[in-house]
Formats: sequence, structure tokens, C-alpha cells
Amino acid sequence: MFTFGLLCFTSFFTLINPLGAMPVFMTMTMELNEKERERVARRASMVSFLIIMLFAISGDLLFRFFGISINSLRIVGGIIFLIMGMDMLQARLVKTKVKESEVKSYVNDISITPLSIPMLCGPGAITNAIVMWNNATDLETKIMMVVAVFVVITLVYLILRSSSRIIKILGETGNNVMMRLMGLIVMVIAVEFFFSGLKPIVIDMLQSL
Repeated sequence: MFTFGLLCFTSFFTLINPLGAMPVFMTMTMELNEKERERVARRASMVSFLIIMLFAISGDLLFRFFGISINSLRIVGGIIFLIMGMDMLQARLVKTKVKESEVKSYVNDISITPLSIPMLCGPGAITNAIVMWNNATDLETKIMMVVAVFVVITLVYLILRSSSRIIKILGETGNNVMMRLMGLIVMVIAVEFFFSGLKPIVIDMLQSL
């Protein structure tokens, strides 16, 4: 059971990759104060935990009901990342001023998309949740998986929350430089997501001819 829990922890932490999500989080919350930034991190973490558990418990049923495939999810995620990366590369995101009256809705919006979906809960994490839940054959291992996911999401929250200090250290010029560099990385991730989803679909189409 301990081995299964360790497998759950390492696989989810690698697939969720909070360190990779940090640049996007920092860029999109740069205009917010520390309290609002913390609220985004907390909400994104909570939503991510709920999404992972939802797909773990009912993922197979949902995918069959709507006729959705993981590969389609990868393609959509790649497109979203590509648009986001282009905005970061051209420094559009940092120039977005958030009015005080719109802060609450802005916090709610970005904490769900793109932070929770597809940044934290991408196709890999969702697939892993479904597979791990199906591999958990008894109640004890299922509880162990829930605990492992909770620990990972807690670490995600702590890592995103610490980005406030990094923003202060870098300053405005450092943030702009980092945003452009990270925008390029996000675009590379987008291409990988897109083609990893497109390749199996094209192969299936060619085999059916």
C-alpha cells in the first residue's frame, strides 16, 4: 500500500508539475496584490483537487458518455497553451490592467482556466487519475491515492504562493524578461501537447483506410 501511495505521489507531482505552472501563475497575477494572489493559488489548488478526484471516480463513464478521448484533450490543451505562450512572448498578459471592481471575477476566472485546466489538471494528470483509481482494488488503496493527491495539491499551493517573493525579487524588468522566456517554453509545451494528441488520431485514420 505504501508503494502504491508513493507511486501516486511521484506520478501526480511529475504530471501536475507545479514548478512549470509557476511562470504562468506569476505572469497572470502580476497586477494583483499578495492577498489576491494567495486567493488565486488557493482556489486553483482546490479546483484542481476536485477535478482530479472527479475524473478518478467517474472519468471512464464521462469520457464514454460524451465520446471524448484523451488525445482530443491534448489537442485542445495545446491550442490553449499556444495562445497563452504567444501573449506571454509579446508581453500582452502583463499589460492587462485589472480594475478593482473586476478583481473578484478575474481571480475566479484565471484560477479555473487556464491555471486549473489545463495547466495543473492536464491530460496527463487526468489520465493518471483514471488509471490509478482503477488500479486501486480496495478501500485502503483508494484512500491512499486520495491522501497522495491531497499532499501533491498542498505542495502545489505552497509553491504557487511562494511566487510572490520571486516577483518582488525580480522586479518589473526581470519579470518582463522572464515572462518572454517562459512564453517561449509554454509554446514548446503547446506543440508537444498538440502533436502528442494528433499523432494517434492520424495513425488511427490511416489504419482505418
